Amino acid sequence: MQLSDFLDFDAIKASLSGGNKRALLQQLSQLAAQRLGVDSGEILSSVTERERLGSTGFGHGVAIPHGKIEGINRIYCLFVRLSEAIDYKAIDGQKVDLVFLLLSPPDAGAEHLKALASISRVTRHAPTLEKMRGARSRDALAAVLMGADERDAA
Repeated sequence: MQLSDFLDFDAIKASLSGGNKRALLQQLSQLAAQRLGVDSGEILSSVTERERLGSTGFGHGVAIPHGKIEGINRIYCLFVRLSEAIDYKAIDGQKVDLVFLLLSPPDAGAEHLKALASISRVTRHAPTLEKMRGARSRDALAAVLMGADERDAA
């Protein structure tokens, strides 16, 4: 599975003011709800419930909040780069500035894990993270993410 299979390139935000973890999750839930036509409260509840199990701040300034949502029929992801890194209680203690919100239908167990793995592959590559932090527009970020996708496919 490739990032391009589920990432909403039109929803990429190059400079979002996150505030704090709670405010960020609320903003992400609202953005996704507008794009998917579902209730933002349901999205927020799902990702918040997942955060209670352990932080989705995976390290190197990256977080992948994720959840299962009734009423969607495909895996969906949006990406934001924060204008300022926030304390996300990441596993490595670093502040987070790159965030992928991943949402899946309740019955997409294996596909959900494949999507998480795709995001993880992209974010484990230090030069890609550097390029993501240096990109100044949505189009530049999309190009970096597409390039990472192509690198992983090779």
